[in-house]
Amino acid sequence: MAAMTTGHGTAASVRPGVAPSPGTRRRRSAPRMVGGALAAVLGAVVFGVVGLRSDPGVDVLAVARAVPAGAQITDADLQVAHIVVDPVLRVFPVSQRAGVVGRVAAVPLTAGSLLSVGQVGAVSDPPPGQAVIAVGVKAGRVPAGLTLGASVLVLVVPQGTGGPVTPVQAQAVVRAVEPVDSGGMTVVTVQVSAASAVPIASASGDVALVLQNPGG
Repeated sequence: MAAMTTGHGTAASVRPGVAPSPGTRRRRSAPRMVGGALAAVLGAVVFGVVGLRSDPGVDVLAVARAVPAGAQITDADLQVAHIVVDPVLRVFPVSQRAGVVGRVAAVPLTAGSLLSVGQVGAVSDPPPGQAVIAVGVKAGRVPAGLTLGASVLVLVVPQGTGGPVTPVQAQAVVRAVEPVDSGGMTVVTVQVSAASAVPIASASGDVALVLQNPGG
């Protein structure tokens, strides 16, 4: 084979073979790219399977919409929640949905809450020693933003006595708040002790609600 001479007159041998063209390099790298993509997909699948197997959560029944005490529970009243179950919580697994439908709410069920065993069965609302009454409250005597479950002091102030009076009062928990009627009156349903129910319900005068901190 002929030799090439450099500018200094020394011989330089020609390397056998031909340098790969850009097209050849692309063809050789394509399988590597496909293999890398497949490896990434496989890794994601494996990670997902492992994650599902290690998920300690379970599907349980939750309340989809408010249900009053004594009402029959329908399928539309229920939804599924995925939680990590605490042994203290006596909740219904989703497999018992058919058995819950048609039963009676023992207490008022709040939308978004988990459904527990004690909330279904014989009506136990109000609890022993408690009573539920409704009071009409004039505009300006209802705290703004009054919500269900709020702790309030119910005051009934007699009118027209001509002197200082001691209002009839009782601690209560708000159970429902109706929209203001055409006369500007708001009907609020409250839960009070059984001993306080009759004095409050029979007292005459203006009712006022005082919002309190239950922990105070």
